[in-house]
Amino acid sequence: MTSGEAQIRAEDRAGDAGSANVRRAGRNFIISFYAALRAMKLYPLEHSAVQKTLGELSQITSDIREEEGELELRISGEFIFINETRLRLDLSNYASFGHLLTLCKAGGIGAITVTGTTTPRDWTVFITRLDSQAKESPDERYDKIAQALSDAGITAFELGPPLENESDRQFAEQTKAAANRTYSQSVAVTKDVINSVRMGKTPSMRKIKRVVQGIVDQILNEETSLIGLTAIRDYDEYTFTHSVNVCIFAVALGRRLGMTKLQLYELGLASLMHDIGKSRVPVDLLQKSGDLTEDEWRWVASHPWLGVLALFQFRRQQEQLSYRSMTVAYEHHMKQDLTGYPKSLRPRTLSMTSKIVAVADGYDAATSRRAYQTVPFPPPAVLQEMRDNPKRGMDPVVVKAFINLLGIYPVGTLVVLDTFELAVVYAANPNPEALSRPIVRVVCDATGVMMNPPLTADLAIPDAGGEYPRTIIKTAEADRYGLNINDYLQ
Repeated sequence: MTSGEAQIRAEDRAGDAGSANVRRAGRNFIISFYAALRAMKLYPLEHSAVQKTLGELSQITSDIREEEGELELRISGEFIFINETRLRLDLSNYASFGHLLTLCKAGGIGAITVTGTTTPRDWTVFITRLDSQAKESPDERYDKIAQALSDAGITAFELGPPLENESDRQFAEQTKAAANRTYSQSVAVTKDVINSVRMGKTPSMRKIKRVVQGIVDQILNEETSLIGLTAIRDYDEYTFTHSVNVCIFAVALGRRLGMTKLQLYELGLASLMHDIGKSRVPVDLLQKSGDLTEDEWRWVASHPWLGVLALFQFRRQQEQLSYRSMTVAYEHHMKQDLTGYPKSLRPRTLSMTSKIVAVADGYDAATSRRAYQTVPFPPPAVLQEMRDNPKRGMDPVVVKAFINLLGIYPVGTLVVLDTFELAVVYAANPNPEALSRPIVRVVCDATGVMMNPPLTADLAIPDAGGEYPRTIIKTAEADRYGLNINDYLQ
C-alpha cells in the first residue's frame, strides 16, 4: 500500500467516524426536541419538567454547534439530515423522528438552521408555534412561525421552505438503484441455493452470507426502497422471491424491535433459509393448483423437518451456520399454541426469531399469487386477519410491530380516495400516529384519466382549512383497472 492510499484510507475512516458522531448527536437532538414537545403538551410552561427539557434542548444545540461549527436540520422527502448527514431511523428515535417530520411538513419547513445561542424562551416560542393546532395550510403556518419568531425578537433560527436539490435527487436515485441491485442479487443467489439443494449439492455459504449482509446493510441504511420491492411479486419466481421477501420483512421488523446488527444478520440468515425444506418436496406438489390428497399434504407439511436436515448437512460440511436457522426452519409453522405443524412432542416456547419469521412468512404468502391461490388477499385484509384472528397463532406484539412497519395500507396497495382518484401506496407514513395516511402516488384522476407522471401525495398533510385533501375510503384490485402496480414502485 502506498503512502497516498494509506492517507486516503485514514481520511475515509476519519470521515466515517465524523458521520457517526453527527448521527449520534443528531439523534440526541431529535429525541430532546421531541421530549420538549411532549412536555409542553402535558404540563404548563412553568412546570419543572418543561423547563428541564427546554434547558437540555438548548444545551444539546449549543454542544452540536460548538463541536460541528453549525447546526442545520433539513427535511428531504422522508429523511431528516443534520449538517448534511442523514439520520438513520431505529427503535430509539422512531416516534420522535416521525412526529418531527410530520410537524415540519405541516409547517411548510424544509430546513431549520440554528445561527446563534438558543435559550429555553427561544425554543418555547418556536415549538409553540410549530405545534399549533390551528387549521392552516403549510404556507400559512410557515409565515406565522416566521412572524412569531420576528415579533419575539428571536434571531437564533433561520427557516427555509422544502427544497429538493440535485444532491437529494441523486441520493434518492442511488438508494433506489442500490435496493434494486440488492434485491435482484438476493433472488438470483436464493434460486441457486434452492436448486443446488434440490440436486443434492451443498450451496456456497459465502454467497448466502453476502446476500444477507447486503439486505441487512440496505435495511439499516434506508429500509423504504427495499420494502417497496417486496410488493413486486413474480408469479413464476414465487419460490425464490418469497424467501427474499420474508428475509427483508423479518430484518426490517427485527430492527423495529431493537435487535443489534449481529442479531439482524442471524435473523436474516434464518429467514432466508426458513423454507429450504421445500427443495426436498416434489415440485409438482408445490405447484399443484387443486386440493392435495392426505398423502400429498403430509409431503408438503414435512418441509419444516426436511429443512432441519438440509441445514444440519450445511453445518456439518461447512461449520458456518448457527442452530438458530434450524430452529426457525422447524418452528415457523408451529403457531404460538403449538396447534400448527409439525406437532411438538412436548411443551415448548417458540423463539422470538421464529415468531418474527412466522409473521413475515404468513403475510407474504397470503398476499402473493400462487398456483393454488390465483387471487391473493388484499394486504390490509391480511394484516387485519393476523391481528384479530387468534387462530392464526401469531404473537400479537410482533404483529403490532409489523403493522407499524408497513402501515395499515402496505406498500403496493391500490386504494380509492374520497376524491374518486386511484392511488398506489408508495411508503408508510413515518409518523406512527398516521398509519392510516400513507404516502401515495395518485395514478388516475376522478374522471378516469391516467396521470403521467403520477402525483406523489402525503395523505397526512392538511390543506389551508386544516382538512385533509385526500383520504382513503377503500382498497381495490389492480387487475380490475388494468394497472400494473410494479410500474409505480420502481
